[in-house]
Amino acid sequence: MLSQPPLWFIVIAFVLAIGPLVFIHEMGHYLVARWFGIGAETFSIGFGREIVGWTDKRGTRWKVGWLPLGGYVKFVGDMNAASQPGNDDGLDEAQRAQAFHLKPVWQRFLVVLAGPMANFLLAIAIFAAFFATFGMPRTPSIVNMVEPASAAAKAGLRPADEIVAINGQRTTSFEDLQRIVLIRPDERVRMDIVREGRPQSLDVTIGAREIADEFGQKFKVGVLGVGRQDRVLERLPLTEIIPMSVGYTYRLTRSMIDGLGQILVGTRSTKDLGGPLKMAQIAGQQATLGPFEFFQLLALFSINLGFINLLPVPMLDGGHLAFYTVEAVRRRPLSVKAQEWAFRGGLALLLALLMFTTVNDLASFGIADRLGRLIG
Repeated sequence: MLSQPPLWFIVIAFVLAIGPLVFIHEMGHYLVARWFGIGAETFSIGFGREIVGWTDKRGTRWKVGWLPLGGYVKFVGDMNAASQPGNDDGLDEAQRAQAFHLKPVWQRFLVVLAGPMANFLLAIAIFAAFFATFGMPRTPSIVNMVEPASAAAKAGLRPADEIVAINGQRTTSFEDLQRIVLIRPDERVRMDIVREGRPQSLDVTIGAREIADEFGQKFKVGVLGVGRQDRVLERLPLTEIIPMSVGYTYRLTRSMIDGLGQILVGTRSTKDLGGPLKMAQIAGQQATLGPFEFFQLLALFSINLGFINLLPVPMLDGGHLAFYTVEAVRRRPLSVKAQEWAFRGGLALLLALLMFTTVNDLASFGIADRLGRLIG
């Protein structure tokens, strides 16, 4: 078992992971805004007091804040960093021409959408580089062996069966199979297989097992109880690298959606929700394993950042997109008061979620147990 990396290393790894992802995200907003002639007053990586910064010839203040938990672009006409529409009475003619909130709704929609999309594009680029260098994991989803008394054995799976789908999700490789099964411990699923050339369907209750990673952290995961053939890394033609990277990113995003859905319906514990502290710990751990593992984690974090920002929560990009959709349907924006209350509610929700995940993170670190032993 590997020892946990020191705190200073975790902090550096977290900043090196989150900083570029936030920069890419905000640069997506900024570049599309520039394309539409929208002016930017501030481009910030991090929140809080400015550590370092400079102002470019267009008047944009580029800066780094002391709290590395996100970032923002404040456009001309914005009331604050959350892009709440400001009062345009004090804007001169040149500022009105560059004001974000005075642009057509479809332009504002694309500017906001560009941030999450930039994160997905970064993940696609990282996977494309891996697939071009090492090949794509594509082990056939054919059962090589079945463990006795396992979930697979109880369902009647046999060696040489090809698993083609689980709950309607295609499993074109053993890697797809693992991705779907791991997040479904104790869940009953429908499995589509091909046996001796004939398609069949089986009802399977996936097993559960507690495993530990290289650092001794324990997780409950789903287990089917089948063995695979030797792992295959397939070299892809240049024309297939990008499409396969897009598909790989989509499947990982689908797993995140499935995981969130399981938490919402109660089939997965809320203890599995992690926050910034857990992300920092994981970043430090993966960095100690090498650059390959760290860049893989960077791609997963990037997908996570893009996905979370698309959730329809005020203060997040998804909340803005929801407002613009309503505006496009109604042909007029929501009232300033309605948007203000929505932003307050979104902020309260995000702060509550941050507190909840921080408590989860501290519990996973064993802080509560240590305090209990000290008190006792």
